[in-house]
Amino acid sequence: MSSAIVATGLKYGYRPTEPIVNGFDLKVNAGEWLGIVGPNGSGKSTVLRLLAKLAKPQQGTVTMNDRDMADMSRKAIARQLTMLMQIQEPGLDITVRDLVRRGRNPHLRWYEECRGEHETIVDWALQVTSMTKLQERSLLALSGGERQRAWLAMCMAQTPSTLLLDEPTTYLDIAHQLELMELVRTLNRQQGITVIMVLHDLNQAARYCDRIVAMKQGKIVRQGQPAELFKADFFREVFGIEAKVYVDDGIPVCLPCGVSALPSQSGEE
Repeated sequence: MSSAIVATGLKYGYRPTEPIVNGFDLKVNAGEWLGIVGPNGSGKSTVLRLLAKLAKPQQGTVTMNDRDMADMSRKAIARQLTMLMQIQEPGLDITVRDLVRRGRNPHLRWYEECRGEHETIVDWALQVTSMTKLQERSLLALSGGERQRAWLAMCMAQTPSTLLLDEPTTYLDIAHQLELMELVRTLNRQQGITVIMVLHDLNQAARYCDRIVAMKQGKIVRQGQPAELFKADFFREVFGIEAKVYVDDGIPVCLPCGVSALPSQSGEE
């Protein structure tokens, strides 16, 4: 199976003696949905930034489709990979369609406008994210869930092969959380998009992800399919909690029931 993203020996931190990410190795297969979990401060969001070339590793390499991303321009990367941040530009007063048009920028020459085939792709991005009816609305007039879909539509307009998401459901109510997760599953299954997602909700990670990696102190300490990982010792080691695990329709569900020992963390998320 071909690899979409391969990270080897990544190290990154603001202070050399206290790296946030240290000795991080990861291989993500094309078309896979990978979930990254771990306690606060374990380096999850920093890893996403390194994978997206939004931060430069002090050591190590990241390759995308067998190309070293250090040798690729941001525009070349944006044609293949996009990232949905946890928090977007506040107070941005433009229509949904104008936002989605921004997703075509990596594919346009400096003198080109978004028209013709590019507008057709904008139409497609609005359709697959169920935002067509809201395309003339201002972002300021949308609910939180609708805004997340609008930004995801912009990401889809880039026509990426890999989608990174940093805790995209954090500020959404449960209905909008599930709506977004189902939408990402559709994009993954039907469009073949590789998904790498940081999640706090472990049960959502188990329900939707093909594979989970658990981070602690900047490294991967456990990885595997949800059914393989979800055991009492996993929650004890990674999160410092006691948990009971149930199986619902073949999917493991954890029920936290106490703190065993708070995981020791340093650095930033």
